[in-house]
Amino acid sequence: MFRRLAGGLRVGAHAGAPVRQLDDIAELDDAWLWDHLMPLAGPPGGAVLEGWTLLAALAARTSRLRLGLLVTSNALRAPAHLGKIATTVDVISRGRLIMGLGVGGTRQPDGPNPAVAEYAAYGLPLPSPGEGLARLTETITVLRRMWTEEVFDHDGRFTTLRGTRNGPGPVRPGGPPLLLGGWGDRTLRIVAEHADIWNVPGPPHNGTDWIAERARVLDTHCAAIGRDPAEITRSAQIIVDYADPAATRAHVHALAAAGIRHVVLALPRPYPDKAARRLVDEIVTPVREAGA
Repeated sequence: MFRRLAGGLRVGAHAGAPVRQLDDIAELDDAWLWDHLMPLAGPPGGAVLEGWTLLAALAARTSRLRLGLLVTSNALRAPAHLGKIATTVDVISRGRLIMGLGVGGTRQPDGPNPAVAEYAAYGLPLPSPGEGLARLTETITVLRRMWTEEVFDHDGRFTTLRGTRNGPGPVRPGGPPLLLGGWGDRTLRIVAEHADIWNVPGPPHNGTDWIAERARVLDTHCAAIGRDPAEITRSAQIIVDYADPAATRAHVHALAAAGIRHVVLALPRPYPDKAARRLVDEIVTPVREAGA
């Protein structure tokens, strides 16, 4: 169960103002933006701000909250460029960055795929799932080297670097904690090898039993490489139901019982008045008082 519910608030990248307001709400520990360039639902011309640019602005306007993208699309930026961007935000925030990262969009054999239109609109190639995973692993290697080495060369399958330097470096030795998002078996192997935090979508998209099963797969991968599974913080997102906070609280309790130690409360649009304070009063505080 939770010793302290890390009640992160995930907010779409178009909604910077609510995140700024969270800095004064002590019950919330972290705030999140997303990493998309176009709306995934609603009017196609809806407003979407670039995630890392907005995150840098929020880092300068806040002083307490941990901040990140849930999650950065690895397909949108070259690895070393991403490393420089992330380091810059970490320095601006004085070490409050959580490096959220995932494969990003990939080609899918069937079913709707919003990444197709988004990537085509911005001239980005859409890799296969296998290539996306290989690129993710290479990016993690580049990030770690940028955060720990003064200068290095890199010869990878997708990236070649010469004389790469990254000054100033991140605030914390070794760089920000790495959160990896995903749930496939191959992704969970990468999580076992590299992640400090594992995040997965929870209710209403995925139930607690499914998350528990995925966690067992992660445990198996950890055992195969000799890593203690307890080293990886388990994290899940919940889409908040404004009309039924009791249902959201029940989801949090169920996730806590399944071993989840960090919950991100994702707010659907339109946001109600004083959304953050309402989340604390109706969800976070009652859950903590109940001992979760």
